[in-house]
Amino acid sequence: MSVKPAKALTGKKLQLAVLRFIAREEPLLATLGAFPQLDRARLKRILERAASMVEGGEQAPVVQVPAISRVRVYSDGAARGNPGPSGAGAVLVEPSGQVVDRLGKFLGHQTNNYAEYMGLLLGLKRAKELGVAEVEVFADSELMLRQLGGRYQVKSPSLRPLYQEALRLLNDFERVKFVHVPREMNRAADEMSNRAIDERM
Repeated sequence: MSVKPAKALTGKKLQLAVLRFIAREEPLLATLGAFPQLDRARLKRILERAASMVEGGEQAPVVQVPAISRVRVYSDGAARGNPGPSGAGAVLVEPSGQVVDRLGKFLGHQTNNYAEYMGLLLGLKRAKELGVAEVEVFADSELMLRQLGGRYQVKSPSLRPLYQEALRLLNDFERVKFVHVPREMNRAADEMSNRAIDERM
């Protein structure tokens, strides 16, 4: 799709033009994936409302986000060809079953094990941003979970930095639990890792 460049704008006019252009032109697939309660029309209305606030000089309302003390981090990675085009995915879920966030990241040409670790890192970093104290990690990679649990050594040079970063992040939480799940119980994270490949998220 070719888009005609906007004329030079500054300040509030630039903010208005950007918000309205996004509302009108952008597919916003990653945003819709992260907030399944939204559809395209409602998301467009939110952006239009934000533009109206900028135009009218209103302050955006402060949204109070309740503290989350514990989450389940479902993580996964996918590599088509292994190595091949790869993506990482993570889904954070409250103990009640409410989805907190869905994350995906395209990794380029990598192995499946690399993608598995990156999915975990995505989830742990997001949990840390949310101020979570306790995490339960759900993954279908026995290799990764056994390495993190100290049962297997990490011999791969490409995995070692990811393993070390994961340990650093895990040490920031008050309580950590690892749960190995079959692939069919990890579909949400698997979907995000594959979407990351398909949509180059």
